[in-house]
Amino acid sequence: MSAQDTAGRPPRRTGPGPGPGGPMGMGMPGDKAIHFQQSLLRFARSMRPERGRVVALMLCGVASVALAVTGPRILGHGTNIIFEGVVGKLLATQFPPGTTAEQAVTALRAAGEGRLADMLAGMGTVVAGQGIDFDRLGRVLLGVLAIYGGAFLFGWLQARIMTVAVQNTMRRLRDEVEAKLHRVPLGYVDKQQKGEILSRVTNDIDNVAQTTTQTLAQLVTSVLTVVGVLAMMFSISWILALVALVTVPLSVWMTARIAKRSQPQFVAQWAATGRLNAHVEEMFTGHSLVKVYGQQEAAAQKFAVENEALFAASQKAQAISGTIMPSMGFLANLNYVVVAVVGGLRVASGQLSLGDVQAFIQYSRQFTQPLTQVASMMNLLQSGVASAERVYALLDAPEQTPDPASPTGVEQVRGRVAFEDVSFSYDPAAPLIEHLDLVAEPGQTVAIVGPTGAGKTTLVNLLMRFYEVDSGRITLDGVDTRTMTRDALRSSIGMVLQDTWLFKGTIEENLRYGVRRDISREDFLAATRATHVDPFVRHLPQGYDTVLDDDGTALSVGEKQLLTIARAFLADPEILVLDEATSSVDTRTEVLVQHAMNALRSGRTSFVIAHRLSTIRDADAIVVMEHGQIVETGDHASLLAADGAYARLYRSQFAAPVATE
Repeated sequence: MSAQDTAGRPPRRTGPGPGPGGPMGMGMPGDKAIHFQQSLLRFARSMRPERGRVVALMLCGVASVALAVTGPRILGHGTNIIFEGVVGKLLATQFPPGTTAEQAVTALRAAGEGRLADMLAGMGTVVAGQGIDFDRLGRVLLGVLAIYGGAFLFGWLQARIMTVAVQNTMRRLRDEVEAKLHRVPLGYVDKQQKGEILSRVTNDIDNVAQTTTQTLAQLVTSVLTVVGVLAMMFSISWILALVALVTVPLSVWMTARIAKRSQPQFVAQWAATGRLNAHVEEMFTGHSLVKVYGQQEAAAQKFAVENEALFAASQKAQAISGTIMPSMGFLANLNYVVVAVVGGLRVASGQLSLGDVQAFIQYSRQFTQPLTQVASMMNLLQSGVASAERVYALLDAPEQTPDPASPTGVEQVRGRVAFEDVSFSYDPAAPLIEHLDLVAEPGQTVAIVGPTGAGKTTLVNLLMRFYEVDSGRITLDGVDTRTMTRDALRSSIGMVLQDTWLFKGTIEENLRYGVRRDISREDFLAATRATHVDPFVRHLPQGYDTVLDDDGTALSVGEKQLLTIARAFLADPEILVLDEATSSVDTRTEVLVQHAMNALRSGRTSFVIAHRLSTIRDADAIVVMEHGQIVETGDHASLLAADGAYARLYRSQFAAPVATE
């Protein structure tokens, strides 16, 4: 599309978020954090189709955690077996071999060794002179190995199920975004930077996937571990369990405080990422122009500003959220010290066995570990939710008006196009087109000319329903285009823009884009010869199988334009729109293409937007527009004779400078 209507178009947005303008005039996100809970719940709804796998994931988590929390208790029995064997050997130095624990306790109390007697009473099956029961110890160790092996197996299965569930969700999310981009109006795309949209479709969705993969199963496992460990801790000693629980409220409070401070920084981080991507994409696309105008330093300076903004936001986000782990580690160590001291005193008093205290210390570590893991995942979770909200903001963007439920069709398009009292503006405060009437009869070529910002391309946008008219109507063969589906309307219109668009693929694939599949090879080659594509393509090493990159940099600007013209020829539309279609073609080629266009326009309604007036002299009707209004209509000769707006435009292009002596 040409740049001629930029004066009437809404300004392109330079930043992705609301809020006051930041460096380089770009919008910065507000200070307030995003709606964390709402976005998290919405993502949970996105995973609803995977609820079967999520249930299986949780069941595997329950089995894995149940086995994992059973291990320390059984391992404690092994510690008791070893300790009892050691104590039995020591008792043999004071008591005859075979003396039971009860007998030794009675003798110790009688001798005034009450503390030692209490400790020995809590050991159970100690026999003087009897060492470690290795058979019994071996069975305990084998049981522990089996338990931990089962925990590993269920944990691995949980990870596999989670990966499938998350990737299925991401695939659906990408499909939703792709479908959404086809439903948003052109006005939405005009207001966004390409790099910003690409960042949401790629970086943000990837970040959501990575965050979910790393946190979902771990959160489930952590919650289940806390519940299971608490149950085991209370079964060993409710006093020690209460001591261990003292640090929980402090941990929750500390994590919440840190998360509240870091969340706005993660929002700023991903907004800055989008702006940086947009700048890089723009500079890469216009790399040659940046060099031609010597703007490398300015581009580098702007990159430095955006890169610094991203650095600052990322550093703040990571620095603040990074304090969670050390804080939780400190509380965990404090909890460990308290449990070790209180547990040691209870072993000494005979109220607990050494194996129980060892198991409890392991449980206290298992109890604080999931809390620490949850805290460490908060920065990932906040980053992922910030990205998810950016994706959902795209999915919530306003859509173009839907096609009518009972559309009206045109059985055979003849090509009569009528603008009836049409008014339109990009901005209600700045009217552009008001009460315009224009009729193009079937087979007629209508040229639209005028100065920049007159509204020429806007007429085409309204015809294609890229934008909807504010009032009045546009009809095709007497049918209001708003009562037709967009696909039905656009399928009868071929369009060639000033800005060429080619995708990565062969030249033939680019030419056949959107063209009916049953076109014969003869018709294909006839069209390429008519548009003068065939001669230069045959000089390429691979001919029509030559692979182009996504912007066709292997070809000249004129050659790329010829390819887009040939593509329109092959589409064989009933209505043709040529928006500065020959502006990039050299003069000699333009003459040849004009002859081909004349043949193509035969029997078709054509709209030709042109600044180069020499290309539209043979048009059936020339419409001159100024400020959204039609100021003159007629053919080339009559408009020159009228000596009005068209004559002034024509003279400005063809008047030769006056020679002076």
